[in-house]
Amino acid sequence: MESQIQHLNALKHEPNETINACYESALKEFPRSYKLWFSYLQLRQDHVRTKSIMHSEFENVNKVYERALVYMYKMPRIWLNYCEFLMDQCKITRTRKVFDRSLRALPITQHKRIWPLYIKFVTQHHIPDTAMKVYKRYLKLLPEIAEDYMEYLKETDRLDECAQLYIEVLNRDNFVSKEGKSNHQLWNEFCELILKNPSKIKSIQVEPIIRQGIEKYKDQVGQLWTSLANYYIRAGCFEKARDIFEEAVDAVLTVRDFTQVFDAYAQAEEGAIMAKFNEEQLTEDDDLELEIRLARLEYLMDRRPLLLNGVLLRQNPHNVNEWLKRVKLYGEQYDKVIETYTRAVQTIDPKIYTGKLHELWISLAQFYDNNGQLRESRYIYDKGTKVTYRHVDDLACVWCAWCETELKHENYEEAIRLIERATVLPRHKVDYHDMNETVQIRLHKNLKLWLFYVDLEECYGTFRTVKDVYDRIIHLEIATPQIIINFAAYLEENKYYEDAFRTYEKGIALFKWPNVYDIWLTYLCKFVQRYSDGSKLERARDLFEQCLEHCQPKYAKNLYLLYAKLEEKHGLDRRALKIYERATEAVEPKEKYERYMLNIYIKRCGDMHGITQTREIYEKAIESLTDESLMRDMSLRCAELERKLGEIDRARALYSHCSQMCDPTVIPEFWQTWKVFEVEHGNEDTLKEMLRIKRSVQARYNIQVNYMAQRISSC
Repeated sequence: MESQIQHLNALKHEPNETINACYESALKEFPRSYKLWFSYLQLRQDHVRTKSIMHSEFENVNKVYERALVYMYKMPRIWLNYCEFLMDQCKITRTRKVFDRSLRALPITQHKRIWPLYIKFVTQHHIPDTAMKVYKRYLKLLPEIAEDYMEYLKETDRLDECAQLYIEVLNRDNFVSKEGKSNHQLWNEFCELILKNPSKIKSIQVEPIIRQGIEKYKDQVGQLWTSLANYYIRAGCFEKARDIFEEAVDAVLTVRDFTQVFDAYAQAEEGAIMAKFNEEQLTEDDDLELEIRLARLEYLMDRRPLLLNGVLLRQNPHNVNEWLKRVKLYGEQYDKVIETYTRAVQTIDPKIYTGKLHELWISLAQFYDNNGQLRESRYIYDKGTKVTYRHVDDLACVWCAWCETELKHENYEEAIRLIERATVLPRHKVDYHDMNETVQIRLHKNLKLWLFYVDLEECYGTFRTVKDVYDRIIHLEIATPQIIINFAAYLEENKYYEDAFRTYEKGIALFKWPNVYDIWLTYLCKFVQRYSDGSKLERARDLFEQCLEHCQPKYAKNLYLLYAKLEEKHGLDRRALKIYERATEAVEPKEKYERYMLNIYIKRCGDMHGITQTREIYEKAIESLTDESLMRDMSLRCAELERKLGEIDRARALYSHCSQMCDPTVIPEFWQTWKVFEVEHGNEDTLKEMLRIKRSVQARYNIQVNYMAQRISSC
């Protein structure tokens, strides 16, 4: 056989008839030789390559292929070449039948070689029905080519069939996209297809599919609602589209989705208005319809705040602030307001609410009161006091608002009765900060409620009732320093001075420093003012000593000054100066040295005993001071005092002592002051001594600076 093939190859320059005859002779001898048939078929195709497809020789080649396939029916390459040859001849029906024969003849493992060419053949001719049938057969072998089939159906405008294929693919759990698309992407493509072609897709119910997507894909709710409404708009069902928009704005849960749906809704209404407005001839009925559409658009825009509020409430139905905002949006619509309040109190869970729940109950009660329904208002207040609020202050606000409503209607006794009811002590002892107890049990220790009670009694009660309320506050140990001061002031206004002083003492026993400072200061001022004649001097001294025993330096200044003034007015100067001296040690350092407490001490000492007696104070201050700037200042002031007293030598000694802390390059004003002093009161020798001291001080500071510079450079 090899010799036959070599012989045939040697005849390639012979005429076609001779070569064909040799091949025919060889094939009679070896009819099952793939090489002979393949070479012969290629040779016959080459002979007709330059001829017209209408030439009879093409049919002869076809017959040769048919003869070859009698023996070579298991060879896919022969089938492929035959199909390609027929495709070139544009014999559509015959080519299709040959493709079908090849699929029947070849084993299924070889079909994947035939199908790509088969698909190429059916798609390059406008035979959509045939192509669809071929694709369906191909899908049974390779389901993953469904996307190619979808694209073909879109190209041929067979959208209904394409939509059905999308559904089949999406319902297939094991489908894997060869283009790497996820099921979500395929579903989006499917939705876009069915929503944009309402007139071409009839076999699928679009709305249930989109609604299923709305429930499944929460991040695309707004887009899907909008697409569904636009689907009905394209289909000409404008009323249905409006219903979809209305349902959407009442169903979305996020502001983003609401904005998307609402904008599309408004745009659709505007489009309907413009379409009607652009009509050439408008009749009276058209004008009426145009006005209706304009009114509908205006109504929609007016409803936007209310619709947005509904979205926020669907997000969090326990948001008190949004419920109150919804009430305001309804304005004067009585029925809507009542319905909103009712839904709010029925919906909000006291355990998980956000905002201020008590404001909702107060607002509802005040709404009834403003509409002349006091009985209903009281009923709401009563229910509001039984709600389990998060904080005791919230419950106290409800009680206070209820009392204020009664005061508004001049029911003063009823208001006092209510506040008494709110402050009733429980049967057992309760810790105010115990969160395990209800707010109703802990209400009796709420300071806000008691302050309101005090105000009520002071306005409409008697002295005895007011005093009882204050006493109960102190007994419950919830009083503040301000309450103690207010109680004492009330007693003083009613001429009960000793009771007022006892109240101050109760407050002092209740509080510690620094909280007790205001009580002590007010008590001492009132006591000194009450006994301004000095009749209770010893008692006043005892109070001051008791106060100053544990007084903190931050609060000592005013108390010592008040004590000293008392001694100056009714006591002894010696005791007063002693208090001033104690004050300089008791107050904070900044108040002692920064020209305040010490200055007062010096001034008062000079006024009482003469300026010469202040010398000792200056000396003690200079010895005790550690800050160079303060020591320098005090030394200069003392030197000035000595100069005024004519003690030139003492003043010069102070200047000399102070000079050791004054660098001439940093504090030249000190040396100028000393120089002026020597010029006025000294002589040539004292001036030279001053200059000598200046040089020595400057040299000492220069040595220190150089030493530090060397240390820094060595490091």
